Amino acid sequence: MKKNETFIYVSAIVCIAVCIGEFVALFVLGSFYPGFNHLKDTMSSLGASNSPVSNEISTWWVIMGLLFIFFATGLRKAFSEKGLYSKIAFWLIILYGFGEGVGSGAFKADHIANSLKTSAVIHDTLGGLGVIAVLILPLIMQKVITKNEMPVFYRLSKIVFIAGIVTVGLFLFRYSSDENNFFTLYKGLWQRLFMLNTYLYFSSIAFIMIKQYKKTKSTF
Repeated sequence: MKKNETFIYVSAIVCIAVCIGEFVALFVLGSFYPGFNHLKDTMSSLGASNSPVSNEISTWWVIMGLLFIFFATGLRKAFSEKGLYSKIAFWLIILYGFGEGVGSGAFKADHIANSLKTSAVIHDTLGGLGVIAVLILPLIMQKVITKNEMPVFYRLSKIVFIAGIVTVGLFLFRYSSDENNFFTLYKGLWQRLFMLNTYLYFSSIAFIMIKQYKKTKSTF
């Protein structure tokens, strides 16, 4: 068995585990934050300095980001024959892992009165770059795994892209001046739906990588 094939398989398994682990971490640690509401509160508030689970969730996010970077490397190896498009997909996932993972964990979303601290500005900036990267990813993956190769995945990529745009758009309502607006009030829900959309897509890519690994293994 080739070393690269084992690496690809392990990175795919890690990706699926991390996607599940993020939801587990959020709901378990969220239960230790009195008054925290998953539908109304953003995930970033779990990592803020005033959160009782700030250090735990921040540490997890750094680890999560590094593991997504590991997954990106496996994806690059799995689709190396796709050249430029697989490289772009690799860097987009790297950016997501660094922005939404490492960046979110290293820089806390702290506020002073009605303004953001420097760490919060960096947190939001890196997170925003990660979100943009993962929004673009399905468009690139349609070039990596073409319609002729996997028509179902090609259609899934379109659905994930549209769902990503919609959920991000809903989440941006949190900047509305009307705090009692339904869309503003349930900002936590839109954020988690975006995350679910993203992680199901990551997992689908990982399953394709695993399927390729098993197919290759069966030929030996």
